[in-house]
Amino acid sequence: MKKIIILTVILFLYNFKAISHVQHYDQYNYLEYELFRNDQSIGYHKYDFIRDGDNLSIVSEVSFKITKLGVDLYKYFAKSEENYEKGIFTSYSSKTKQNKKDRYVNIKFDSNDETLIIDGSSYKGKADKEYIVGTWWNHEIIKAKAQISGISGRIIEQTVTFIGKEEVKIGDKTYKTLHFNFKSSDESLPDSKKLNTDIWYDEETYLWVKAAFEKTGYWEYRLKTYK
Repeated sequence: MKKIIILTVILFLYNFKAISHVQHYDQYNYLEYELFRNDQSIGYHKYDFIRDGDNLSIVSEVSFKITKLGVDLYKYFAKSEENYEKGIFTSYSSKTKQNKKDRYVNIKFDSNDETLIIDGSSYKGKADKEYIVGTWWNHEIIKAKAQISGISGRIIEQTVTFIGKEEVKIGDKTYKTLHFNFKSSDESLPDSKKLNTDIWYDEETYLWVKAAFEKTGYWEYRLKTYK
């Protein structure tokens, strides 16, 4: 029975990989998520899909703040741009403000040696072209051996586990989803650096529906609207 379950998961991931590509998101122009911490709404994450012929740019904006008794304890704002040409990743850039701390990352695909060149506040250097920026909207992230932090450029080697099919209700709408868990492969990392995030994608469209993780509280991204 165990062998059958393992084989089923392998076949599922193979089929998922076979249809995974950026062009799959041609039907979307805008995605917006509401951010919650301990079930309290604290901000938003928006994506604009901008197309020009074979070129696709995804412009993202994230803003949230944590307050207590009317005092802002933590403020976060980030803007990024992710670029593709004919479905192939070409570049990514972001600037982030965490309270008074500035972070950044610039990533470019070097076609000469088929690698990614990263210039970030946490990492500078080369990376495998198969690594993917951890912006979550792109379901191709499930088959990447590592993701690159969209905030600082840090490389996070990951283990992805398919949890199963689940129904997720947001507001008055119920989505049939595929639930995955993403964990850091390196168990020696300090807890503050470890990845442990659950992501739900729509079973039919592979639209990112929800994310959840624990970090000084319980956080959720919930799909609010899409066009």
